[in-house]
Amino acid sequence: MSDTNPRHPRGTSGARLLLAGVVLALFAAMLAGEALTGAGLEQTSLFYVGIPALIALSVILTARPRHAVGVALATTTVGLALAGPLLDEGVVCLVIAAPLFYGIAALVGLLVQRAKDRRALVIAPLLLVVALEGVTGASVLPRDDAGTATAVVDAAPGQMRAALEAPPEYPEFDAAFLRALPFPEPVAASGSGLDVGDERHVEFTPRRSLGIGSPATPRGMTLRVAESETSDDGGRVVFDVVDDSTLARWMELRTAEVSWGPEGEGTRVTWRLDYRRTFDPSWYFGPVQRYATDLAAGYLLDTFAASAVAGPDRG
Repeated sequence: MSDTNPRHPRGTSGARLLLAGVVLALFAAMLAGEALTGAGLEQTSLFYVGIPALIALSVILTARPRHAVGVALATTTVGLALAGPLLDEGVVCLVIAAPLFYGIAALVGLLVQRAKDRRALVIAPLLLVVALEGVTGASVLPRDDAGTATAVVDAAPGQMRAALEAPPEYPEFDAAFLRALPFPEPVAASGSGLDVGDERHVEFTPRRSLGIGSPATPRGMTLRVAESETSDDGGRVVFDVVDDSTLARWMELRTAEVSWGPEGEGTRVTWRLDYRRTFDPSWYFGPVQRYATDLAAGYLLDTFAASAVAGPDRG
């Protein structure tokens, strides 16, 4: 009696071929990841577009599954699960990159499935163009950007200045996006004053890597007042980021600027966080980083506004 399933003519041999294709795809992706990391290209499109495309093409062209998209997504899932322990990545990096990996893998799988395999190479030049962003330093979207938040606070300008002069008490994130990543949270701050040269050191939740045996590592940020103009009616203060072990793996945060002034019976406050994007492709990481930075600016505004409302008017 034959053990070949009539609905799946290849039977056991087909399953073995598929397993071999999955293993080959993951092995090729691991080698590509190590090579790109060694060449300093782990933040380019070649990594975030090229690797999922390589996974999808490898498993589809070697195993020739009936459902190319499903197999490509399943293999990508296994690859992402292995990426943390093998590449020593953290949860935040994997969560942010996962939609891009799945999207590229699904696109490649769909195109190959419709192209009957032999014409799959037609998409290679298109993927190559997309994957090369960042390799030569070129970027579709500007690398320099800023996140901002503005609100009218129910406090006098003097109260706001007093709150900014002292280290705040940081609450938990309200934004679901920041909690879901999970984004590093500030837990304590030291330093005071708004004069040029005054410094703040902010401690964040430690980085918890998925690498095997990797301990949690502390994270922090030091800011120094670079520009300061304050009065009883308002002010503007610019903090330079002089040291950062918190966001440096994801973006280059340069300055944090806060301005405030009277509006109606309250104070209009604006926070601006200037940064340089270091990841590509820009069409994916650009909007994601801008959205996260807007939320971070809003978090700072709410934190210091709460301190201003709760504290006495010392202006």
